[in-house]
Amino acid sequence: MFAIFLIILGIGSRLAAHTPQFTAILAVAMFAGLYLSPRLALTVPVALMIATDLVLGFHDTMVFTYGSMLAISLIGLWLAPRKNFRTVLGGSIISSGLFFVVTNFGAWLSPLYPHTWAGLRECYIMAVPFFRSTLVSTVAYSLVLYAGYEWAVKRSQGTALARLFSLK
Repeated sequence: MFAIFLIILGIGSRLAAHTPQFTAILAVAMFAGLYLSPRLALTVPVALMIATDLVLGFHDTMVFTYGSMLAISLIGLWLAPRKNFRTVLGGSIISSGLFFVVTNFGAWLSPLYPHTWAGLRECYIMAVPFFRSTLVSTVAYSLVLYAGYEWAVKRSQGTALARLFSLK
């Protein structure tokens, strides 16, 4: 049930009009790793990307985009036993950086840039403005998801809603 909520959040944030790269998708991938089973943690980000790419269109660098999403879910799985405010904050910063490095390397391999060191440098420099939005959105969504979920779990203990927040 909660996995469906994460997919809907990711789809909604990616398809709604927004500042470029300001979406919940990286936070959802990490959050899935933090709280869902390993199988669901890897399925949720791929499902939301496929669903949105059916609308937005598929592209040449999908393997890099999807691969980085899976790696971010793995970061969440690794952080799960140690999750706290600091690890979620650090994980969201690392996830944003990983996504930036991997997806822009894929963009450099495409025909958009010359396959030289200068072309690689230009690719990363041109992507810096988008990285700001990616970083801010990932940190914000990650912290809101983490704090909101932890708050809801604590508030629902001993109530009929407690089963709703039982993930594993």
